[in-house]
Amino acid sequence: MMNFSGGTHIILENGARSLVLFDIDGTLVRRAGPHHRLALIEAVKQVTGVETTTDGIPVHGMLDPDIITLMLAAAGIEGDMGRIIEAAQEIYDETVPHDLSGAVCPGVVDLLEQLSRNTTLALVTGNLTRIGWRKLQRAGVDRYFRFGAFGEMAATRGGLARLAIERARAEGPVGKIALIGDAPQDIQAARENGICSIAVRTGVTPPGDLEGCGPDYLYDDLTQLDLSIL
Repeated sequence: MMNFSGGTHIILENGARSLVLFDIDGTLVRRAGPHHRLALIEAVKQVTGVETTTDGIPVHGMLDPDIITLMLAAAGIEGDMGRIIEAAQEIYDETVPHDLSGAVCPGVVDLLEQLSRNTTLALVTGNLTRIGWRKLQRAGVDRYFRFGAFGEMAATRGGLARLAIERARAEGPVGKIALIGDAPQDIQAARENGICSIAVRTGVTPPGDLEGCGPDYLYDDLTQLDLSIL
């Protein structure tokens, strides 16, 4: 049972709203199919004419442009990153399944439904912009998020989190801020920005790795999250 205690205190007396930032893969959705990875591979091929692979690249927690850079380096080639990024997004649009609702992680819908009533929700993800939005649209949860910071917008995940925080503050007073993710990079991004880190074990991070990164809170999945910490 989701524990929503404390949720009525999310809006502070000065009108500030809490800001909760979410990673996508392994946090909001998992096992969404190979279409994202294949879109990157096909995009490189379209632009360079060379067949590449993500094999041997530790893609979990990485930004899509960094994955593409490593793919190109492994093949010993160069490519126009802007053209590859645009092609990857177009390919994903054309190939992603129409229904990814079965890929939504446990507790996500209930949590987003509760938080969306009085909290600003945003994305901090390594996904390219159109890939991230389309993935969540097909999963049926895109409507909960006001905006996002995506893989091509900054050089690091910490930089993406900073962009999202700045965007929220430009819209009005911001209270507590938390970043929820399933990878060590999410915890590091939260630490770099001095915000609360909430880690979940719904991704592919090996057991013990998340504990070793020292998140502020660690849960098996989002059904366990207590809103009183936000």
